[in-house]
Amino acid sequence: MKTALDESIKQRNAYDLNPKSISRDALDTAANAVEVAEANLEVARKQYDLTKAGAWVYDIDTQEKTYNALEKASESSSALLSKYTLIAPRDGVVMAINVTPGSFVSTQGAYDQYTQGATPVLTLGSSPGWLNVRCYVDEILVPRIPPPGSIKAQMSVRGSGVKISMEYVRVQPFVGPKIELADQKAERVDVRVLPLVFKVKKPDGMNLYPGELVDVYIGQ
Repeated sequence: MKTALDESIKQRNAYDLNPKSISRDALDTAANAVEVAEANLEVARKQYDLTKAGAWVYDIDTQEKTYNALEKASESSSALLSKYTLIAPRDGVVMAINVTPGSFVSTQGAYDQYTQGATPVLTLGSSPGWLNVRCYVDEILVPRIPPPGSIKAQMSVRGSGVKISMEYVRVQPFVGPKIELADQKAERVDVRVLPLVFKVKKPDGMNLYPGELVDVYIGQ
């Protein structure tokens, strides 16, 4: 403001002394510069007064509504993301994830093209220190099963000569159709079997995983 005013005064004094020394156009330009500077000063003064007075209540309301809208958008995005996130219901070892990008998943599980049925989306197990072994005894051999207190069993791991002793856990007292086939060409499917459950401690230094097929010998 002061620079424009000083320049205008100089131009006016020179014009008053000798009108031919300064053009009328230069004089008008200096006067316009003073008016522009005065207008800018007034705008700056009003901006200062607004800043000093604080934000308007309308601005505060607008900011609050903007904040609430962004918070709701964040919650909506989190809810949408949770629909596509697999979360284990408990601590354990994830043994299998039966879905891939693009798979169809419903509340009943994931669609399996091989079995044409629903399979669990996530297979979760405990620490593999102990493994359960479920064997199926032909109904013809059920009368020959020893009493629970004297049952001794061992399993043979296929592909090796290892034999591991097992501990009897329980019997599932329901004879049902045989559905587990170790050799589909040699085994019959028109028989009924009784499930027995044993447990075995995983040997050190040996690869043994849930889902393997093993041969079981039961005696007393």
